[in-house]
Amino acid sequence: MREYNWATLGCGVIANQLAQAMEQKGRKLYGVANRTYQNAVKFAEKYGIEKVYQEIDEIFEDENIDIIYISTPHNTHSVYLKKALAAGKHVLCEKSITLNAEELQEAVRLAEENHVILAEAMTIYHMPVYKQLNEMIRSGRLGALRLVQMNFGSYKEYDMSNRFFNRNLAGGALLDIGVYALSFVRWFMTSKPDQIQSLVKYAPTGVDEQAAILLKNKEEEMATVILSLHAKQPKRGTVSFEKGYLEIYEYPRGDEAVITYTEDGHKETVKAGSTGHALIYEIDDMEAAVSGQVNEMHLDYTKDVMEMMTEIRKDWGMKYPEEE
Repeated sequence: MREYNWATLGCGVIANQLAQAMEQKGRKLYGVANRTYQNAVKFAEKYGIEKVYQEIDEIFEDENIDIIYISTPHNTHSVYLKKALAAGKHVLCEKSITLNAEELQEAVRLAEENHVILAEAMTIYHMPVYKQLNEMIRSGRLGALRLVQMNFGSYKEYDMSNRFFNRNLAGGALLDIGVYALSFVRWFMTSKPDQIQSLVKYAPTGVDEQAAILLKNKEEEMATVILSLHAKQPKRGTVSFEKGYLEIYEYPRGDEAVITYTEDGHKETVKAGSTGHALIYEIDDMEAAVSGQVNEMHLDYTKDVMEMMTEIRKDWGMKYPEEE
């Protein structure tokens, strides 16, 4: 498989991790663009990147770029996705990929029209431990799925101007951390939940600070999700089957699961991959999809999760400025 030229749109934490993952693979990012040009220059100097774009639109016009990684704030994704896809670029976009299902539908349409790969950078879909667990589940060793329980709580200081609480930057728990929890739920559930109930506590800015979500699908598999931006919780997922349950900590980039079997209580540890290689797995799966070998980017799950989040926010009556 040939090497592809990657460019990053954004210079934040994830962009740095992407550049470092490329270095681990013995490669470099080809280009970088950022809303603040000087930050892009510093980023390029740090990682030995060849191209720095004076204006963001130049990244879409460069015929040498194969794949663009978008890691700008949530509310800018849709605009950049449309430009990149229309220019025939493959796109890996930070979560949450768009603000709502309607924006994602438009991006999917453009990707199909231009015959390019569109994917959300959801580490859960690429960590080897999840793929190995799926094989075990398909074998029937654990029996039928019954319940998924998810926790994700961060403690963010009450600075209402930062992106976590800022309505103008699409802040709030659901799009920031809930997307991980719901992606975990969707990975294990047989089908997308079609019954959803929720409760929400708002931050003073009007975005969701805390939420509790209850889900059930047509197979009557159920899930609970508890989120908070102002109360620390363990990043823990528990998946209960007829014959046992599995637990994963630090689940967004988990590399180990512990299975407890119902009949006799004995435990089995499943280890695969490494947390530190999370972005390498994303890069490898994205390039495999772009090359036409195999597509394991799970855009179908991304669409399901976005539809769930859109439905939940509609029930709350919570909109961002771009949606009004």
